[in-house]
Amino acid sequence: MAEVEVLVGDITKLTCDAMVNAANSRLRRGGGVDGAIHRAAGPGLQAELEAKYPEGCPTGSAVLTDGHLLPCRYVVHAVGPVWRGGGSGEPEQLASAYRTALELAARAGSRVVAAPLISTGVYGYPLPEAARIAVAAAGAAPPPLERVIVVAFDIRAEAAVRRALTG
Repeated sequence: MAEVEVLVGDITKLTCDAMVNAANSRLRRGGGVDGAIHRAAGPGLQAELEAKYPEGCPTGSAVLTDGHLLPCRYVVHAVGPVWRGGGSGEPEQLASAYRTALELAARAGSRVVAAPLISTGVYGYPLPEAARIAVAAAGAAPPPLERVIVVAFDIRAEAAVRRALTG
């Protein structure tokens, strides 16, 4: 069972083995966390995605690339769902995106992973529910993962993760 912690900050500045990216299904540079990771990683990241995964990645799944210019060895691009009210399989898709991302990071030998709150930006997933799913998935991360840092984008997101950690 992995240790789970929360941190408010810029995920692109964290030194870790693998960084989870909140990607879109086309695996093209977007906004929010995805845009920040692409900017910090440099153009090689997009080139690798286009070469390895021209078909993209389905919602609820993830793919692995090198870290390029980021302070990590790998980036795991996880595709979360767009929030449609919760009755269209969104919780299962979000849990699957985290689970798949953490499994890929573990298979690559990662011990420390940084992950954002996937789908909580423009995809509209409610923070409390997303935080609970992220914390549950992080706590169940497979070995050799030892630590998962849930990176919150602001104090409101941090509070949601702290509530999920305690209850």
